[in-house]
Amino acid sequence: MVPRTGRFARAGRRTNLAILVLLVGCALSGGLAFATARGAGAVLAAGLHGTLAVALLVLAPWKSAIVGRVWRSREGARLRRIRPTGWLLVLLVVICLGAGFVQLLVGYVVVGGLSPIQVHVGSAALLAPVLVWHVVSHRRQRLRRTDLTRRRALVTVAGLAGSAVGVVALTGAAQVSRGPARRPAATGSRPVHTAPATIWLFDPVPALADDHPVRLPTGRLTSAELAARATPVTARLDCTSGWYADQVWSAVPLERLLGTERPTDARSVVVRSVTGYTRTFPATDLGRLWLAVAVDDAPLDAAHGGPVRLLAPGRRGFWWVKWVDEVRWETRPSWRQPPFPLQ
Repeated sequence: MVPRTGRFARAGRRTNLAILVLLVGCALSGGLAFATARGAGAVLAAGLHGTLAVALLVLAPWKSAIVGRVWRSREGARLRRIRPTGWLLVLLVVICLGAGFVQLLVGYVVVGGLSPIQVHVGSAALLAPVLVWHVVSHRRQRLRRTDLTRRRALVTVAGLAGSAVGVVALTGAAQVSRGPARRPAATGSRPVHTAPATIWLFDPVPALADDHPVRLPTGRLTSAELAARATPVTARLDCTSGWYADQVWSAVPLERLLGTERPTDARSVVVRSVTGYTRTFPATDLGRLWLAVAVDDAPLDAAHGGPVRLLAPGRRGFWWVKWVDEVRWETRPSWRQPPFPLQ
């Protein structure tokens, strides 16, 4: 039922502006949370993202009042015929929010080949162009001086604080129901015993020989040659699909493999897959990177990046390059690459 009276009857321009700001804030904080793997930054990004999402839910009755007024108006009959994007926008927002709260309350599950985070991110990506079109095709909502008063600021802060309390309460309730053994990571990812086989976007799984060599500035090494130099390394793989796994890998420090002589103009290290998938790291990160050939005493299979994959502890899973083909020095800085891989 659409609210018609009381405080909801006053819903209008400010509600639309607030929802627009919250949606943009959710997109920005979600991107930051997607990229951040540890520490206070990850906690703050995930907390802010959840707070803005709860605030969107709180505004739902006010927005439904606006939609109800338009629906009953003469203009509404015309809009229903020519602007279905509004309904598509509502559907995508509901799917996006619903999947996000499933991840928060239930954790990592796979239904129809998709995890809640994958549905969440996919619907958000579809939502962005629909939101832009929806905003452009409607009357502009302008800020006014009355929107920037102290009272409005206090109401906004109070609303966000209440939303933050709601996120903390939901997270706490979910944690109590799961128990301490399934404590989430700072990113919100849930623990799994064995890392699932995942693919970033459309990167195919190649068929490689076990002795496929990795090209290095110092020469070529096969997985067997790397295994002879490997030592145990305990590292956490925190995947953007919504899970993390703490495992013991057999790996060789990349710093040892690249040799002691670093080119004077080298600013970065490039790790490239046989598929063309590439990630560039600051040269200062070299001591925190490894090439792995086995995990939990078993050689890496192709689905998990074998015969050789990169370990990048402290970074999200899309930095852990699979099927490593080449490692080289690079003169360009690492920030001159897309924040997320494009393949």
